[in-house]
Amino acid sequence: MTEPAPGTDRALIERFLEMMVAEAGAAKNTIAAYRSDLSLASDFLGHRLAAASADDLARLGAQWLDLSRSSVARKSAALRRFFAFLADEGHRADDPGAALPRPGAQRRLPKVLGHGDVDRLFEAIAARVARVPGDPNDLRLSALVELLYGSGLRATELVSLPRNAIAPDRPYLILRGKGGRERLVPISDRARAAVAAWRAHVAADRAWLFPSGKAHLSRIRLYQLLQALAAEAGIPPDRISPHVLRHAFATHLLEGGADLRALQSMLGHADIATTEIYTHVDASRLVELVNTRHPLVDAKRRGA
Repeated sequence: MTEPAPGTDRALIERFLEMMVAEAGAAKNTIAAYRSDLSLASDFLGHRLAAASADDLARLGAQWLDLSRSSVARKSAALRRFFAFLADEGHRADDPGAALPRPGAQRRLPKVLGHGDVDRLFEAIAARVARVPGDPNDLRLSALVELLYGSGLRATELVSLPRNAIAPDRPYLILRGKGGRERLVPISDRARAAVAAWRAHVAADRAWLFPSGKAHLSRIRLYQLLQALAAEAGIPPDRISPHVLRHAFATHLLEGGADLRALQSMLGHADIATTEIYTHVDASRLVELVNTRHPLVDAKRRGA
């Protein structure tokens, strides 16, 4: 695999920022900060950021010594995500992001939708599907949201599914996701039914389950579809993105008693620490669990 050539930084940075909007639902201020951080880093490295080595990044980090911890944390986060993107998209064979400083800034909790919000999304979809005459694009939207919320797929994994990836009689699929790791993804009966209804409108000779032109649906278009759906459901559009629905999948499974290791496997996280952030989101349920299920609670009741 060849390393990115000099002069490609600007194009790759813009492609990365498009992904941040489409897949992670990044806010305008975040995109502006990331663009500034990446452009400054590119300037420092002679516009060879995309091809930077670990030594290059160590030199770059040394230039940040006089900055606040929060600024260093933001810059490091922007560059680590950028290099992870390059590796995932095949632009690099390695990821040198580990060479960047880690000032220990507190990790932000992910945005999460409540059960009521999710219910409103599906009510809006049901209203669309029930319209007469019907619109196949409403069936497509139903399949997309069922897979995002019901299986926790990443946006890239979802839009690039082959036409026959999901079989009507098989409640799972084997997916090669981030970092080339394979994982088993459960597919609910609802999701399989929604996919079957949509696939009937996809020509048998199409390569993708969600085709668009000569390729598949883009992550940006997926993001736009979810924004429009959120507005219909009475949910502020800036609270919705493919990644937010993936977070909702994880959080709501934990609330239902899912095992953290099983959740790690379903989400395709290489490190359990990445999955553990959801235990903070679900702290109230854990407190209630201790107060109602701990053996000392039973002992107190017996002594009463």
